[in-house]
Amino acid sequence: MTELEKALATVKILDKKKAVDLKAIHITDYSIVADYFVIATGTSNTHVKSLADELEYEMSQLGIEPSHIEGKATGWIVLDYGTVIVHIFTGESREYYNLERLWSDAEEVDLSDIVTE
Repeated sequence: MTELEKALATVKILDKKKAVDLKAIHITDYSIVADYFVIATGTSNTHVKSLADELEYEMSQLGIEPSHIEGKATGWIVLDYGTVIVHIFTGESREYYNLERLWSDAEEVDLSDIVTE
């Protein structure tokens, strides 16, 4: 599975669980941390945790385990899949940290064929 395929797999899983405002950002040229950031919003703290739990479960079914998970008790959960780092926020936390602004020079991946309206 390529890095892009891994990023798109996380988007599909989060979309299926009703994540809001999904974005995938290709950061390879701007960071040594990862190749992609996937950013999603949950509608409540419970939804954020549910999104993270489902993502962890579904990715493990594909044989992909996170090397690290951070923030399980907060409004911002990070799942580190090596080349793909997934950020799941509450709306308030996402607005406050505004990762899209911080990584605005990076290319956003077109998710129009993946994400349901």
